[in-house]
Amino acid sequence: MTQQGVRWTADQVLALAPDATSRKAGSKLGAAGPWSETGCSEEGTVWGLCKGSGSKPYQTIIDIADASGPAYKCSCPSRKFPCKHALGLLLLWSGDDGAVPPGQAPDWAEQWIAGRRERAAEKRTSGTAASPAAADPEAARRRAERRAERITAGATELEQRLTDLLRGGLAAAEQAGYGLWEETAARMVDAQAPGLAARVRELGAVPGSGPGWPVRLLEECALLHLLDQGWLRRDRLPEPLAATVRSRIGLPAAADGPPVRDRWLVLAQYDTADTRLTTRRIWLYGVESDRTALLLSYGVAGRAPELALPVGLALEAEVSAYPGAGQVRAALGERFAPPAPAAVRPRGVTTAEAAARYGEALRADPWLDSVPVTLERVIPTPDGDSWQLADADEDAALPLTPAARSRAGLWRLVALSGGAPVKVFGECGHQGFTPLTAWARDEGTAVPLC
Repeated sequence: MTQQGVRWTADQVLALAPDATSRKAGSKLGAAGPWSETGCSEEGTVWGLCKGSGSKPYQTIIDIADASGPAYKCSCPSRKFPCKHALGLLLLWSGDDGAVPPGQAPDWAEQWIAGRRERAAEKRTSGTAASPAAADPEAARRRAERRAERITAGATELEQRLTDLLRGGLAAAEQAGYGLWEETAARMVDAQAPGLAARVRELGAVPGSGPGWPVRLLEECALLHLLDQGWLRRDRLPEPLAATVRSRIGLPAAADGPPVRDRWLVLAQYDTADTRLTTRRIWLYGVESDRTALLLSYGVAGRAPELALPVGLALEAEVSAYPGAGQVRAALGERFAPPAPAAVRPRGVTTAEAAARYGEALRADPWLDSVPVTLERVIPTPDGDSWQLADADEDAALPLTPAARSRAGLWRLVALSGGAPVKVFGECGHQGFTPLTAWARDEGTAVPLC
């Protein structure tokens, strides 16, 4: 696989899995037993037949080298991308033990890859063609004004409900139950303010959540009040902060920052899901720009998001920032080469510097939950019933978040460290630090922890 340099590691393959179930099922298929007629090409295609429950084996093919990212095709009925067969075939290929030898692709694989290349060429051609006439700008302006009026009415109503809550006392929130918050959230949905609705729903889980819940509820109410006031007084705010308020309210925005071309190291990838939507977060680090960027992609109705990038590889691409004060979210633009191994690592800081970085970021975005940070030399250490990342060279530490303590990735981090310092990338916020990727030493490969 000359375009890939070296084959991916098993960790990089499994990082593509849409969920834990697929990761486990794909691992079982990463052996030669169920596979036949496997092969790979120098152009970056891997194929094979996998024996399944039916009479015919599943035809599985992966296009690794396309600059638009890995693509998968399998004749199985799974709706997940990649499916367990694609993951198993990639694991078999990553073993580099001759189980997936170089060769000529069969007809069914050639047809798919040729069609994919043709569609990509058509897309590039259509992208350079003259675009159709833009929508009526006056109609768009009227729609935006009507939505702003609805949001303003919803924010005003929410302010009154927060006032009533504080006037009646926080104890009433526990007695009222979750129904009060869900009804309020529904009103914010009607007002076309999904950001407000999401924050209201989070409030419903705070009462009765354990010791100290009134303090946490008051803090969250204060942040919600601040966001309300930010919207109602948005015309008085500096434009970057006003853009942040619009984003937190839930108004869509385009990535209007200038494209930054760089070699982007894939630092981490993980999914969060609710009953309606799966959100995938991919963290990138620009080798030349020394900049960290966040890509968001979504999947609905139980489907995994389509965008998937292997952790620890780097891709040459353009990235454009979204508007807003201190925002790290970006959009992935044109990609010039497929993901390939890279020896570069992001620069690290101490735990004290990481905490200070989060504090500075809050000045630009008071509703920020966390910031991306790489800790240079830390050791995972027990702290009573909890865990922390202690500086190897300073008397300082960061506690791990409750979510991090409940993940299996914590034990991978402990095993990787073995009591020695490691470099860790993750998210640092008011609840502590969530490790996402670690390196045992400068020349070591990235180990996903999520």
